[in-house]
Amino acid sequence: MGLAVGIQVTSSISIDESELEFDFIRTSGPGGQNVNKVASGVQLRFDVRTSPSLPEDVRQRLESLAGKRLTVDGILVIDARRFRTQERNRQDAVERFVNLVSKAAEVPTPRKKTKPTQASKMRRLDEKRKRGEIKRMRKGVGEE
Repeated sequence: MGLAVGIQVTSSISIDESELEFDFIRTSGPGGQNVNKVASGVQLRFDVRTSPSLPEDVRQRLESLAGKRLTVDGILVIDARRFRTQERNRQDAVERFVNLVSKAAEVPTPRKKTKPTQASKMRRLDEKRKRGEIKRMRKGVGEE
């Protein structure tokens, strides 16, 4: 048996290529008469929930980032059909997969709560007072 090739996503995350499943499908778009004969489109499938390569926090972020590309069973599906050749579409699918996983690997910085300054509160209230005054001035005498 040959050695399985790993895809390096980040310095700590490497995904074994045997975890990726490729299906080749016919596509519309460029390709001329070949479009009806050759399955040049690629569908990459990756089981997010059972992959031993992903840490738990990355797995959770990947599931939320994947959105509609994630099936009910936790399979990430990436369609690549931009190019005319099967090989180029395969590369495109892998690149998009790596980008998605590396985005999920980034730990989001927690939001720090801030309070408005006293000066900004005063400016806001002054502006509200001025607007109210302008509206009051529009009314005729004795219209209240």
